[in-house]
Amino acid sequence: MQGKPGHFSKPSLNRPGFVLFTSHPDGETTINGWIEMETENQQREEKGTDVKNPKTDKESSDFTMKNLYGHMEDIQKAQQTLMARYHFSVRRQIYIGNVVVFLFAALIAVILILNNEQVQTRLEFLEFVNDFSSEIQQARRYEKNYFLYGTNLDDAIENIHLANLIFTKESETFSELQDQVTRQEILKKINAYEALLGELLQNQKADVPLPMNTPHASKEIETRLRGYGQDILASAQSMMTVEKRALERALKRSRDIHIYSIIVLLVILALNSYLLVGRIYSTLNRFASYAQRIASGDFRPILPKRKFRDEFTDLAVAINEMIKEIDTREAVLIQTHKMRAVGTLTAGVAHELNNPLNNIMLTVHMLMEDYHDMPDDERMEMLEDVIKETDRSRKIIRNLLDFARESSSAMESVDLEELLKGTVHLLENQIRLSGISIEIQFTDDLPRIHGDAQKLQQVFVNLLLNAIDASSKGQKIQVMGCLGEKGDSVKVNVVDYGHGIPKHILSSVFDPFFTTKPKGRGTGLGLSVSQGIVAKHGGTIKAKSDKGSGSCFTVILPVITFPEFESFHL
Repeated sequence: MQGKPGHFSKPSLNRPGFVLFTSHPDGETTINGWIEMETENQQREEKGTDVKNPKTDKESSDFTMKNLYGHMEDIQKAQQTLMARYHFSVRRQIYIGNVVVFLFAALIAVILILNNEQVQTRLEFLEFVNDFSSEIQQARRYEKNYFLYGTNLDDAIENIHLANLIFTKESETFSELQDQVTRQEILKKINAYEALLGELLQNQKADVPLPMNTPHASKEIETRLRGYGQDILASAQSMMTVEKRALERALKRSRDIHIYSIIVLLVILALNSYLLVGRIYSTLNRFASYAQRIASGDFRPILPKRKFRDEFTDLAVAINEMIKEIDTREAVLIQTHKMRAVGTLTAGVAHELNNPLNNIMLTVHMLMEDYHDMPDDERMEMLEDVIKETDRSRKIIRNLLDFARESSSAMESVDLEELLKGTVHLLENQIRLSGISIEIQFTDDLPRIHGDAQKLQQVFVNLLLNAIDASSKGQKIQVMGCLGEKGDSVKVNVVDYGHGIPKHILSSVFDPFFTTKPKGRGTGLGLSVSQGIVAKHGGTIKAKSDKGSGSCFTVILPVITFPEFESFHL
């Protein structure tokens, strides 16, 4: 709603210009025209002239009902559109993500198991080839000993026989390392090598001269044995080399599978988390904007943003139903708002007027009792106090009425020390009768604040009266002002040493109509009203107390508040 420059005005349900709709079917009055008419009404109110009603009661009622029914249809269409979409819930997305991760992990597990079996097979192959090569090498050593010293021929035959058994028994294993022709050639050479060693053994048993005694025969047999032995050993080493390379490849493949599977798994998890969190986060942001929009008075229904519906759709439907319920009750609320405002205003006026009327009554009683004994100056001073309190009562009524009409407050530079001294002066009679002393302590060069002196005085009047009621005769109340911890605020402590407030009810002292005073002595609105005034000045009010140890109420006000406005509504 438009107001004066430099003022801030909130929309109110009991003001004629407050509407919830930007258009209506009959097009009789636009929102801009409605606002202009309300602005004109405000100007008429300030000038004291009659207010121009935009419509008669019947026309206004018809206008509201047309908009209400049109808005109901919009909400109903929005509800149908929300529920008509394909259902793809957040739970289903979580399930799908978990299933994908599980299937990928299972696939990697199967691949790793198969690869591990290949590694195990390669290790077994390598063991067979190593045994075969060892037997061949040992037979070659014994062969050399035989030709040099004529010994170990039986051992050579035994080793070559074991090598033959290994090669024959594990023919399937060796078939993966050598082709059929090569394998047959190796087997033929093993048999020939074994046959030559057997021939030498038979000659040795038949007392045939040793090979070293027949140089020509010895040289021929030795050459043939060494040729076969070298060929067999070379084949064994070749098979071992092939098998080692195959094992290295299997191990490298296993390592690569581990590394790449972890990377892919992390990517899947990150993507799944990104999609899930992004979906939830973006939806929550949208609903936060919906809540702000509704709080600002925009009651348009929530419309679909995606091609599918999920759990948040139920929330959107519930919010639309809430908006629908608000719309149906709005007409009743508009009619009853003034009655509720009257009740609140009456309670506030009764509480705020109690203090100045009390001071007036005390001053008049003192004048009646001691009139003839008082000097003229003192009588005149007390009469001036009565005038001040009467003027204060008039200002309270005017301020409360202005506040009810959302009129602007007088914002100005305020010296809190002077404000507190003036407040104590207003309560001087109450302080004197209670037998309590008040001590004011402010640090030097305390910065001024920007605020409404009249309303801030109401805050400190309430705090001081509460402190007086809580204190006994002879006690003192301390009012201390200092700079805030960060230097951007002023802190005022009102400390009494009375009976204190129990901890279990300390958190409730700022609730409306909550009071610890006896019936008839308190309305329970003082601290609640004070908290509202301080909050609208951009500050805070805190309470610290314990039963039997007194209380300390701290008011913290920023040095500069609302610099962009010269005045604002409180």
